[in-house]
Amino acid sequence: MIRIVFIVVAVACFFSCDTRKNIKEQVISKPNVLFIAVDDLNTWISPIDNFSNVKTPNFDRLAAMGVTFTNAHVQAPLCGPSRASIMTGLRPSTTGIYGMTPDNEIRRTGNPVTKDITFLPEYFEQHGYHTMGIGKLFHIHAPDSLFNESGGRVKGFGPYPKKRFVWDGFGKGIRGTHGRTSTDWGAFPVQDSLLPDHQSVNWVTERLGRNYNKPFFIGLGFLRVHVPLYVPQKWFDLYPLEIIETPPYKADDLNDIPPVGMQINDLPMMPSTDWAIENGEWKKIVQAYLACISYVDYELGRVLDALESSQYADNTIIVLWSDHGYRLGEKGTFAKHALWEAATKAPLMISGPHLPEGKTIDAPVEMLSIYPTLLELSGLPAYERNEGNSLVALMQDNVGLESARAITTFGMNNHAVKMDGYRYIQYEDGKAEFYDHRVDPNEWNNEAANPEYKVQIEKLKGQLPKVNAQWDEASNYTFQPYFVEQKKRVNGDKTVHKK
Repeated sequence: MIRIVFIVVAVACFFSCDTRKNIKEQVISKPNVLFIAVDDLNTWISPIDNFSNVKTPNFDRLAAMGVTFTNAHVQAPLCGPSRASIMTGLRPSTTGIYGMTPDNEIRRTGNPVTKDITFLPEYFEQHGYHTMGIGKLFHIHAPDSLFNESGGRVKGFGPYPKKRFVWDGFGKGIRGTHGRTSTDWGAFPVQDSLLPDHQSVNWVTERLGRNYNKPFFIGLGFLRVHVPLYVPQKWFDLYPLEIIETPPYKADDLNDIPPVGMQINDLPMMPSTDWAIENGEWKKIVQAYLACISYVDYELGRVLDALESSQYADNTIIVLWSDHGYRLGEKGTFAKHALWEAATKAPLMISGPHLPEGKTIDAPVEMLSIYPTLLELSGLPAYERNEGNSLVALMQDNVGLESARAITTFGMNNHAVKMDGYRYIQYEDGKAEFYDHRVDPNEWNNEAANPEYKVQIEKLKGQLPKVNAQWDEASNYTFQPYFVEQKKRVNGDKTVHKK
C-alpha cells in the first residue's frame, strides 16, 4: 500500500514538475515576429476609414486580433526615406536620408549617423533570432546579407502588359527632367498567381510550416498597392463604377499654399485631379486602387491562415504598416509626395501576446515607434539609438495619450507636426500652414496667419526637429526639380552615384 502511494505521489510530482517546466518555457521563450509592409497603402481600409465601402475582411480580422492605430504617420511621405527611418530607428532630419538611397548605401562610412547603425531585423538576429525576409522591405529589398534567409524581390512592380492602358507615365512632365512613373490602372494580369505578392506569400507560408530551434523574424513586403494599379478583373468587379465614391476636392484649394509647398506638389508626371475629372477617369482610378487594396487583403488572409494553422499561432507578434499614405485626387493630384494628411497618414496594426484585442487608438503616433515597440514586446533590451518611443504602454494602458504627436519630414527642413487635432507645416523658408482638423478635416483653409490659433501654432512649432542634417550624399530624389535644387544648394554637387 505504501509503495502504491509512493508511486502515485511520484507520478503526480513528475507531471506537476513537467507542467511547471512547460509553463516556465512558455514564459521565458521569446515571441516570433511577422513584419508586414504594404506599399503605398492609405487609410481607406475598413478598420480605419472604410472608404467607399471597401472590402477588406482580413484587415478587419487582423484588427480584431490586436490594436489598430487610426492616426499613424510616416516620417517621410516617400518610400525610400520612410523605410530607412523605420529600419534605422532614426528620423530623416537626423540622417539626411531625404530621398531614395540604395539599400547598401544607407549604412555608409560617409554618413556619420548611419555608418554604425543596427537595422531592425539585424538587432533581432543579434539577440538570438533567425531572420528571414522577402519582397519590398527597404527601398528595394534589403541590404546584402541582412537576413539569414532572403527571398529577394522581383524587380519593378509588374507584371506589365505590352502597352499601358491609360497613362504614359510622363503626363506633362519633361523627359530627362521629371522622370517617368509606373502610374497606370486597369485589370491585369488574368490571375493572382502571376503577381509577385502571391509568390511572396507562398514563400512565407512554407517557412511558417517549418520547425525552428530559435525564435524567428519574418519580413514580408507587399508591392501592391503601389502603381501600376494592376490586379485581375475579379477585384475590379467588387467595385462597380456606379457605386464608387471620390475623395473631397476643392479646385481652388491650393491658393493659400506657400511657394515651397507648391514646388513640392509640382508633379507633372502624375495625373491631375482636373485631368481625371475632364477625362472621366477619376472613379476608374479610385476603383483600381480599391481593387488593389482588396487583392492585398486576400494575400494578407493567406498569411493569417498559414500562421493560425501553424505551431506559432499563439506566440507571434504581427505588425502591419505602410510606408506612407496616398492621395487619390486630394490636393489636386494622384500621388504621395506631400506634408498633408492624405500623404502622411497610413495604417499601423499590431497584435501579439499580452496586447488587447480589437482596440482602436486615435491618437497620433509615428512609424518610427515600430522598432522600439517590437523590442519591448519581444522582451529585448532597448536600443539606445532609437529616436522613436515604444507604444506598448499606450496599447496596454493608454499611457501617453495626452502628449501624443507625430512628425513628418520631406526634404531638408520641411516638416509637419500632427498633434491635438491640428496640423502644422513649416517649410525651409519659414513659411507655414496650419489646419484645425476639428472643423477642417480636408485641410482646405490655411490658418497659419490667424491670430486665434497663435497658442496652438506655437505649441506645435515647438515640436519641430532641432537637427536638420544636410542631404546624405547617396540620397537623391530626381523626380521633382525642387529636391534636386535643394540638395545642390545645401550640399554642393557631391552626389554619390550608384555603380
